Amino acid sequence: MSHIAASFLRRCFVPEETIAILLRRPDAPAPMQRVVRLEQVLETRYMAWLSYENQHGRNNIYVAANPLRPGSRKRTKECIASVRHLYLDIDEDGDARLAALRASESVPPPTSILSTSPGKYQVLWRVEEFDFARQEQTLKLLAIAFGADIACTDCNRVLRVPGFLNRKYDPAYKVTVEYPDDSVWTPDDFRLDAGVVDAMLFAATSTPRKPPSKHSHSESDWAWVSHELAHGKDATKLTRELASRRSDKPNPLYYAQRTVDVASARLWFIEGIRFDDVIIMLESRRRFELPAALCSARAREIATTAERMIARKKSA
Repeated sequence: MSHIAASFLRRCFVPEETIAILLRRPDAPAPMQRVVRLEQVLETRYMAWLSYENQHGRNNIYVAANPLRPGSRKRTKECIASVRHLYLDIDEDGDARLAALRASESVPPPTSILSTSPGKYQVLWRVEEFDFARQEQTLKLLAIAFGADIACTDCNRVLRVPGFLNRKYDPAYKVTVEYPDDSVWTPDDFRLDAGVVDAMLFAATSTPRKPPSKHSHSESDWAWVSHELAHGKDATKLTRELASRRSDKPNPLYYAQRTVDVASARLWFIEGIRFDDVIIMLESRRRFELPAALCSARAREIATTAERMIARKKSA
């Protein structure tokens, strides 16, 4: 158990770096955190202590994804020394989304893939030349493209340590790891459309709620597109028209495509079309514009977004 964890930590960090280790019980109000040098964690006695806490103290074991500044006592964003990893938490439909990621030509092979529980994964890329702003933007792009947790974009995020048990389950699940590639990647290796971030912000503003006193441009776009689709307007023509209207957007075409696709998916669900069929229809619409794996992951994410919009409206 401990030798798997030690090997993982050696791959993630370099000698003399400061790292943060967290021990968290599922029923505890707060985690126990230790900010230590890598060499101390790798000592036999320290690893034995972590193993004991994991097995007998029922603590889950985590490590911060990025190294801390020397002398740090906390794991705040201000204490992070540099960007060492990009990472994804894939918690839903994990096997399919991981397969899409592996097949994608838009991202390089991951450095590590952790199986944290059945069908759930944490994916890591070892990187360099990323500042914190670029890291956060790229993490959002990755999460949207491959259906991962969009909230996991903080530079002080923690990851499970392989070799230890995931104590959220009964029986406990042993966290495993594979290492597809040993390369270190740069921002140029991640070829994802930056317009996704703008689209994500639009999706948040388009959530059904009480009408405000003044509609935003995105809300007006959403209402207009929904109306036109409901009255039979061709989606391709509608996309071109919306893109020409919104030249103020960083990527008008991407914004228009996503707006039309989310609205279309929502309308199809209202008409009673099945989830899997909605995904097929979205894939068919964009199959000549996107790589197959990215097209599939995008279609699933859009269908999920539309389904949640309908669910929120019903519960409001």
